[in-house]
Amino acid sequence: MASAAALPNRSESRTQAPAIAAPVVLFGRLLFALIFLMSGPNHFSSQTIAYAASQGVPLASIAVPFSGVLAILGGLSILLGYRARIGAWLLALFLIGVTPMMHNFWTVADPIMRQTQMIMFMKNAAMLGGALLLSQFGAGPWSLDSRKK
Repeated sequence: MASAAALPNRSESRTQAPAIAAPVVLFGRLLFALIFLMSGPNHFSSQTIAYAASQGVPLASIAVPFSGVLAILGGLSILLGYRARIGAWLLALFLIGVTPMMHNFWTVADPIMRQTQMIMFMKNAAMLGGALLLSQFGAGPWSLDSRKK
């Protein structure tokens, strides 16, 4: 029979993360940040700016590169776990601005394009949810933020 001392206390098991948590959280941050880091540089291309202007984005020549800066800075912040809460707010700001302007599926007549834009809208909404979670809980273990503690 196992002694009571050998079994973890319930409060301890809730507060101590299993050994697998740190690499899983790092991998999650990588996957989350990847889309912003890969798409951010495209926001500086004339084709992306022209497309955004055709979608009605005001001051697209300024707004689109600015959104690229938000995406890249926020993505790097999350990936490295450096001031990740601020980085998450940058991504939330990016997503709140971009999502309804670029993926306004409710205005699209073609059913296939409407569905595509709705999927993109929902993808962005899910990423906004992730950014909001990161803004509250931070980057977790194996991050530059966790080294301060």
